[in-house]
Amino acid sequence: MILYNVTINIDTQVEVEWLQWMKDTHIPNVLETGLFTDYKIYKILAEEPQGRSYSIQYFTKSLEDINEYQEKYAPALRDEVMQKYGKHLVAFRTMLESVD
Repeated sequence: MILYNVTINIDTQVEVEWLQWMKDTHIPNVLETGLFTDYKIYKILAEEPQGRSYSIQYFTKSLEDINEYQEKYAPALRDEVMQKYGKHLVAFRTMLESVD
């Protein structure tokens, strides 16, 4: 199992709107690629002076699926996020592999 984690710090001014948009629009669009089997959203509990941070976790079966996602779908999906919320967020991505 591979976890594709996107950590986002979002301005509190748009946090509620952004979170609803993520649930209603962005995450369904990511899942429609057929490359992820599930997802989870976690609010990071650490206090921060600016914004609030979230971990959006997408699960897939292989690194090849993530590579395909990044090549074929991620640029357009990221552009959409940046056009809508770019001045209000900072994001970074991490890939993790289960080592049960």
